[in-house]
Amino acid sequence: RGIDLGCCRYLFFSSKWYLTIPEEVEMADAVLYNFHGGTMAGPAISDLLFGKAVPSGKLPVTLPRMVGQVPIYYAHKNTGRPASNITLIDDIEVGAKQTSIGFTSYHLDAGDSPLFPFGYGLSYTTFTYGDCQLSTGNMKPSDVLTASCDITNSGAYDAQEVVQLYIRDKVGSLVRPVKELKGFKKIMIKAGDTVRVNFTLTTDELAYWNADMQQRAEAGEFTGRKYIEFHPFN
Repeated sequence: RGIDLGCCRYLFFSSKWYLTIPEEVEMADAVLYNFHGGTMAGPAISDLLFGKAVPSGKLPVTLPRMVGQVPIYYAHKNTGRPASNITLIDDIEVGAKQTSIGFTSYHLDAGDSPLFPFGYGLSYTTFTYGDCQLSTGNMKPSDVLTASCDITNSGAYDAQEVVQLYIRDKVGSLVRPVKELKGFKKIMIKAGDTVRVNFTLTTDELAYWNADMQQRAEAGEFTGRKYIEFHPFN
């Protein structure tokens, strides 16, 4: 349902499924997506729309641009043929001669990215992430690693932020996902304040089920990333 307040247009969805809504998003200044919030969803949504509360939710699913991208999820395997020089079908001139785009992995009518990725969600304020610091660069089976990051509320409103920690196992006996969520924390940060968030990781968090159906952490190289804002409206 759309809400036109004269100066801006808000789009509100209430659904138990994820939807393909690229055209609707293009027409809106802001989108509020609700996964059937229950009996008190009405007052909560009203508070968000009229500024009595600040949004802090993050998507628990990935929203595709079109159904042709399904299945689509954040923890997909590495393709080995990453997309480059993406040319969408609508950008190809009518009557153009047939050419090869090469062996790259993307949809001609949708590109290589979702409409909104897993873990995405905006706020009425803005948050600035500092560099992530690790307690050690190498781990042994009994070690505990601490990942720390300073987060500043650089906007004008007190708000909560969901800080997410992702890792990638770059070397494994089996193909590993491009990223895996290993922790998240919801924290309250007043406008102008900076808060340090700490995550702890053991080798248990780095383990996975191998070809012998044994859950083990293998020696290798891991990279981590904090959540980075993704702006599909641009």
